[in-house]
Amino acid sequence: MPRGAGQPLFLARRSYRRRRMMDGGRVLPLLGAVLLLLPGLWHSDGSDWPGTGAGGIYLFLVWCGLILAAFGLARGLGPALEAEEEAVGGPPPGTGPGEDG
Repeated sequence: MPRGAGQPLFLARRSYRRRRMMDGGRVLPLLGAVLLLLPGLWHSDGSDWPGTGAGGIYLFLVWCGLILAAFGLARGLGPALEAEEEAVGGPPPGTGPGEDG
C-alpha cells in the first residue's frame, strides 16, 4: 500500500538526531569562518579600525565556542558512529594492529 500524500515520513529519532549532528559538523567550519572574519567589518568611534582589545576578546570567545561546539558534536556522534561501524562489520574498538586486546 503506497504511502498517502498527507502522511508524514517517519524517521527514527536516533537516526534523525545523528544526521542533524552530522550536518552540524559539516556547517561548523563555515560558521567559524564567517564568525572569525566578522571583525573585519567592524568600525567603531569613527576610526578605520576596531579596538584591538575588543577584537581580541571576540576572536578568543569565538575560538572557544567553536572548540566547545566541536567537542559536543564529537561526543554526541562518537557512540552512534562506533555502533554503526560495529553493525557494518568493522573490527571492534581496541583490536587494531599493534594493540593488545
